[in-house]
Amino acid sequence: MTTPSGAPPTASDRAMWDRVLALHARVERLLGRALQRRHGMGLSEYRALEELSRAGDGELRMQELADCVGLGQSSVTRLVGRLDAAGYAYKDLCPDDKRGVYAVITAEGRQRYEAARSTYAEVLSSALNTAGAEPELARTVQSLRNSA
Repeated sequence: MTTPSGAPPTASDRAMWDRVLALHARVERLLGRALQRRHGMGLSEYRALEELSRAGDGELRMQELADCVGLGQSSVTRLVGRLDAAGYAYKDLCPDDKRGVYAVITAEGRQRYEAARSTYAEVLSSALNTAGAEPELARTVQSLRNSA
């Protein structure tokens, strides 16, 4: 790994990145547990429903959805399959390009997303507050919050 200048990362860069990764892992774990326990959905399902809800017409090409949620093509196909089985989304063919497949959110999917939004926000804020009170993560949390 190198920096944009071609130099290897410094020890401080590495330490900072390790803190970001630790914070990310902790927050993701807490979000995933809370969403599963309270709403019966995983973090990937939540994020897919969020992205589909944000799309103006409630649909995204499968590749766009994969990019938005950080999954590969086969993983997002399985994800949309789970959402389809639950009645939260379905696959639709592009009328102009039969090779194009869209994921489309259903009314029930929108309701599930809306019901889970407050849990996500509450757990995210709580996790960041807790991490922000820890000396090794306080600066990282503060930096992230200040950049938003």
